[in-house]
Amino acid sequence: MPVVVGGDPKGRGVVATCSYEARRFGIHSAMSAARARSLCPQAIFVRPRMEAYRETSRQVMAILRSYTPLVEPLSLDEAFLDVTAATAGGTLAVEIAREALDRIHRETELTASAGVSYNKLLAKLASDWRKPNGLCVIPPERGLDFLAPLPVGKLHGVGPATVRKLSTMGIDTVSDLRAMPQETLIAHFGKAGAWFYGAARGIDGRPVQPTRQRKSVGTERTFSENLEDRRAMLDMLKEMVEQVAARLQVLALVGYTVNIKARFPDFATVTRAHTATEVIGDTEAIAALLPELLDRAVPQGTSVRLLGITVSGLVQIQAAGPSNAPDELAGRNPQPAVRILASEWAVMQR
Repeated sequence: MPVVVGGDPKGRGVVATCSYEARRFGIHSAMSAARARSLCPQAIFVRPRMEAYRETSRQVMAILRSYTPLVEPLSLDEAFLDVTAATAGGTLAVEIAREALDRIHRETELTASAGVSYNKLLAKLASDWRKPNGLCVIPPERGLDFLAPLPVGKLHGVGPATVRKLSTMGIDTVSDLRAMPQETLIAHFGKAGAWFYGAARGIDGRPVQPTRQRKSVGTERTFSENLEDRRAMLDMLKEMVEQVAARLQVLALVGYTVNIKARFPDFATVTRAHTATEVIGDTEAIAALLPELLDRAVPQGTSVRLLGITVSGLVQIQAAGPSNAPDELAGRNPQPAVRILASEWAVMQR
């Protein structure tokens, strides 16, 4: 059924996400709920249930950590896994992926998609390839051929502005990018150019990091129509706070500073921050700071095209489950990894 998760379509609500059936009508995240209703009058609108998401996330992450301690959560519903050690006895990474998908379905009643490959870059692409409820494997011998026809925007780190700049250089596909000398890419994009050069060749040395030092946790949304109503801005920020607080809980983090970001119709961008003397991490504490931060960031009568919320100055409050690598794995920098998501995931094997 076409299901839309988000705000009230009779008010100033915004779409947080929607089912694939709803997407066929042109509905997408950050669209106004009223617009979504006009595109699909029969759509079923439901409010987000962050506590339910957090609990299910804990179940999924526990399933993933039963295969390897090297699990790097990326959000409530996705993670990378390095299964190098788990496959040392002859078990295939794809077998682990298939079993994990089955367990996620049996234990949470959720379907999931998985990608299996030899690094994070390709595993992410594989996880997106057969959504929803799919499994895709990209072995080393297929990596270059798989990448070649893809639009450059599919590569990690290549955003819309970079896509436009690459297009002016005659680079639209990964194959086009692969033909460009590294020196030229570095001249135009600096250090990112070196990453583009390697990514076009299927090279990604990023390890899975179960416990990495994060500087901030946040989210932002660009609106299809500028927001003018202040209550709508606060409602949108509160929805984002729920996501940020849930992410902090999954990562077992709290912070000292709450930052708000606003971008205006002329693309001017401002940030405003509040630093507390005690740590902040729950929804209520962060949300309490929103009215003051919004007043400081957005003058009365001003519309915005983007809003964002970030918590920084992070502190670990507890181990986020059994995710620390054992001593024999400490200090390793494994090239392979496994990315697993409750809605989409990737598994990688060296």
